[in-house]
Amino acid sequence: MEQLAERAWRPHRACEDYLSEFRHCRGFRNHFHHYYTYGTAPSCQQWKEDYHNCRKWESHKLTEAKDALQKSERRRLEEQKNFTPVWKLRQAPPGDWHRPLD
Repeated sequence: MEQLAERAWRPHRACEDYLSEFRHCRGFRNHFHHYYTYGTAPSCQQWKEDYHNCRKWESHKLTEAKDALQKSERRRLEEQKNFTPVWKLRQAPPGDWHRPLD
């Protein structure tokens, strides 16, 4: 049963999505924006590795490729959690929400 679940696993994204992200990352506009914002060129290697691991998983069902994809996606999700929200979220609307703005 565990082996069946192993075979039924699918990557979180389609392999073409990884390739599309890699192409976007290597594009001129993104390169310019990243350099302007951060002062360095973007590192696109992880998208390329994810694409190749996804293809390896789809064609040969290699567990190393599956583990690498899962680790990469977990790392990507953890990076997203590091950003704090710009505004503090409210629990209720302000008391004078119904008054005109004037």
